[in-house]
Amino acid sequence: MKQVIALEVNGERHEIAVQPSATLLQVLREELDLLGTKQACDAGGCGCCTVLLDGRAVYSCMVFAMSAQDKKITTIEGLPKDGKLDPLQEAFIQAGAVQCGYCTSGMIMAAKEFLTSARAPSDPEIRQAISGNLCRCTGYHKTVDAIRMAASGR
Repeated sequence: MKQVIALEVNGERHEIAVQPSATLLQVLREELDLLGTKQACDAGGCGCCTVLLDGRAVYSCMVFAMSAQDKKITTIEGLPKDGKLDPLQEAFIQAGAVQCGYCTSGMIMAAKEFLTSARAPSDPEIRQAISGNLCRCTGYHKTVDAIRMAASGR
């Protein structure tokens, strides 16, 4: 039986009727039409569905939507402000770190949390921060470059 829950997503409040077993990923994609959060493994192993939950990067496929009540959810769609991309998104574009794009939103969201505390991260620290996000297109060099660029404000 569906239950009505209230979610704050990208600064907007939504009241949605969900099954108790619905994941946050399912609600974001199927109910709120936020397709930037990608669905891939559904097992917490690839990171494509990474979002911020109260500022912490989580795999939305592993979070029940009901447990996200009273928390601030930020998806890739919530990063741009005043019609301008987030500096991290800009850095991914400038560095050519988008490849096919499927993992990109999850990578950016994981990096977003990481950069809240890492001001001048080393490449190994960046690689560790995104280690839960898989990309099948690249060796991560351009992704690391993009995160380093964003961290340095370039």
